[in-house]
Amino acid sequence: MPVNHDYARDADPVPGNPLVTLVMCARNGDEAAWAALVERYAPLIWSICRQYRLSDSDAADAGQNVWLHLADQLDKIRDPAAVPGWLATTTRRECERISRSAHPARPPGHAPDAARIGDDQASTAEQVLAAERHAALRQALAQLPSCCQRLLLLLIKDPPIPDAQISAALGIPADSIGPTRLRCLDKLRRQPVIAALIDAETHP
Repeated sequence: MPVNHDYARDADPVPGNPLVTLVMCARNGDEAAWAALVERYAPLIWSICRQYRLSDSDAADAGQNVWLHLADQLDKIRDPAAVPGWLATTTRRECERISRSAHPARPPGHAPDAARIGDDQASTAEQVLAAERHAALRQALAQLPSCCQRLLLLLIKDPPIPDAQISAALGIPADSIGPTRLRCLDKLRRQPVIAALIDAETHP
């Protein structure tokens, strides 16, 4: 079933918190909500797997296991807003399990490094925040006019695309790209989800 990108906007029993909406609907067997959750947080899981330097196949196995665990535990998670942190923690545990199975066991009595634990917790928090920012940006971008969506997506390509190519692709003068970009970014900043994110970071 294709993902409905307007899902949270069209049916949000918890206004202002589409994540809670997705989790609640996924609990009730809504396949579109489950697919939206997977699409939203798959990059978070993948980035953690890459930190552990897992092979592509091991990373895919880890991700699959994490989603299976979530499907099994979804009804038991008390706070739907905690799902991103749960995913990050479960992914780390799964990556550690796979890493242990691929390498010799550590010597008996080996204790985890307390500093490493603290670093991992901080890293998890940062990754969850990054995933939330990415999801907010995608949600806001989807609300912009198609011309702004196309322009902004072309402008963030890596490596950068020359203005002449962007001009040809969009059928606009090259010297209008800059002013149009500014107008589109202004519309993006005024999207409620981005405005709330900016306000939260300005006034923590």
